Amino acid sequence: MQQTFKLRKFTPDDLQSVLQINRVCLPENYTDVFFIDLHQRFPETFIVAEEGGKIVGYVMCRIEVGLASLSLGGLIRKGHVVSIAVLPQGRRKGAAQALMNKAIEGMRYYKAKQCYLEVRVSNSAGVALYKKLGFEVSRTSNGYYSDNEDAYVMTKTL
Repeated sequence: MQQTFKLRKFTPDDLQSVLQINRVCLPENYTDVFFIDLHQRFPETFIVAEEGGKIVGYVMCRIEVGLASLSLGGLIRKGHVVSIAVLPQGRRKGAAQALMNKAIEGMRYYKAKQCYLEVRVSNSAGVALYKKLGFEVSRTSNGYYSDNEDAYVMTKTL
């Protein structure tokens, strides 16, 4: 499959495009300030996918310190995929997978030992993608989303 998009780090000039993708693709919307704050703190993990000069997808993450799963033990740095979205016209081309791989690279840059994300239990395409990338469902978070849908918490050791 020919890759028709390119990846690059988010810049503040991309904000309106990213906000638009967030509104179109996801019911969870964040403030401008939230996006800019994550970009300023963790620029290596805020990536956009461009196709034909237009942004068609993004991933943004943060690095947190938390308890590791039993196998790792103790407090570790964790990468948290806060939001990922690809516009319908950009889907089925490998953009989401490429965005995730690039974000995970960024997490390693920040010395994260583990990565996690939440995904709607009804999002079978998302769950399948994350499993393909080596994530496993570690638990279900009941009523996680604003519409009360449950989320799978999926984790991967980096």
